[in-house]
Amino acid sequence: MPIYNKLVRDKILEVIEAKGLSYHARILEPSELIKAIKAKMIEEATEFYEAQHKEDSVEELADILELIHMAIGVLGVRFEELEVTREHKKKARGGFEKGIYLIDVVD
Repeated sequence: MPIYNKLVRDKILEVIEAKGLSYHARILEPSELIKAIKAKMIEEATEFYEAQHKEDSVEELADILELIHMAIGVLGVRFEELEVTREHKKKARGGFEKGIYLIDVVD
């Protein structure tokens, strides 16, 4: 019996039932949810890192984006507010468009 102990998409239980399997699950308390989202985001980021094909990469990015939407909802932040923060950081420190890979800094 596999043990998962992780946040899953809303329709996963229906998929499990359709396969004739049973499960144990519970709804997370609000205080537990953000931690579970963070853990799931690390899992999805790792899968994105390991993806070998464009299609797989896009799938993992979609999962990460879904988790971002969930996280800002839990935190009570609108997507527009997140975008303002992103733009502010980009203006102050730049984006990642140039692909700069810092090796070291000499004192």
